[in-house]
Amino acid sequence: MVEYVAVDLEMTGLRARTDRILEIGAVKVQQGEITDFFQTLVNPQMKLPEEIISLTGITDQMAAKGCDTYHAVQEFLTFCRGFPLAGHNIIFDYSFLKQYAINQGIPLEKEGVDTLKLARKFLPEAEKKTLDYLCEFLHIRRERTHRALEDARAAAKLLEYLKMQFGEREPEAFLPKPLQYKAKKQQPATKQQKSRLQELVQYYQINLNREIESLNRSEASRLTDQIYCRYGKIPRS
Repeated sequence: MVEYVAVDLEMTGLRARTDRILEIGAVKVQQGEITDFFQTLVNPQMKLPEEIISLTGITDQMAAKGCDTYHAVQEFLTFCRGFPLAGHNIIFDYSFLKQYAINQGIPLEKEGVDTLKLARKFLPEAEKKTLDYLCEFLHIRRERTHRALEDARAAAKLLEYLKMQFGEREPEAFLPKPLQYKAKKQQPATKQQKSRLQELVQYYQINLNREIESLNRSEASRLTDQIYCRYGKIPRS
């Protein structure tokens, strides 16, 4: 694989079905050299968990200025069109892209190479197989950690190292394979759900950590049930 796009995402959590994309970073690699890059913050339309702010350094104020998810994903798909993907535990990042694509009716089928699987195969002497540890272990220089563009660049450098060391011996290990993630389309919250939730929020003076208009049906239903459980239903005269 001589041409590919290495990608990394930062997210609001670990679950593609319920959490949201926060940042997309990618580098285009051709003949072993980075020839182009892509980076955008994404507005997740919710308050960021403190652990995500601490991990990434991305604040609510920074995220609020980000691109909307639809345009961010579309621009990334344009950037990587015609190229296989690469990344460290690539299926994790791909699952967020795939889930959003299915929700929006955007066709998305990609092939990819996983540097985590390659590291497990070719670097048994490495005590850990995280991207952070492997970069330190192999002396791969990074400007910062847990930001999408720098992590994508680090994954590309790791892949190039592994190709140089083991590519001739086992070239088939570096062939891109179809990325498979089963996702079910999530429908937007109904007008009735949003109206009921807005009424509850106003009545009980609740500060939600996400925008009602951005919720899907399952999220709206879950939040409504949580409010009912904690506060009860609105008294009717």
